[in-house]
Amino acid sequence: MEIIPTKKADNIKAQMRKGILEYCVLSIISKGDSYASSIISTLKESEMIVVEGTIYPILTRQKDQGLLTYRWEESPQGPPRKYYTITKQGGEVLETLDNEWCQLVEQISKIRTN
Repeated sequence: MEIIPTKKADNIKAQMRKGILEYCVLSIISKGDSYASSIISTLKESEMIVVEGTIYPILTRQKDQGLLTYRWEESPQGPPRKYYTITKQGGEVLETLDNEWCQLVEQISKIRTN
């Protein structure tokens, strides 16, 4: 078995994370309205490596797809914050992603144990 060099393994890990980040963002927002910094903090607390510049395009894309809406709210700690809310369509997409994730984990577990 060939050992994958660290650089290549890091690239694979980054691609895997990128692929599930949109799912994670929807999941976080489904638990309650959130603003970008809060989403980033939640991801970091879960040990997901993420930078601010990655989240904003995801939020914009999900809003443009009708999965999220947003509203501005005054913040006691600075400028107003944009709070994102999951839409009915976003909830339906998240439910589909939840099901797909469970199937994927099961399939990978079967592959890994065979």
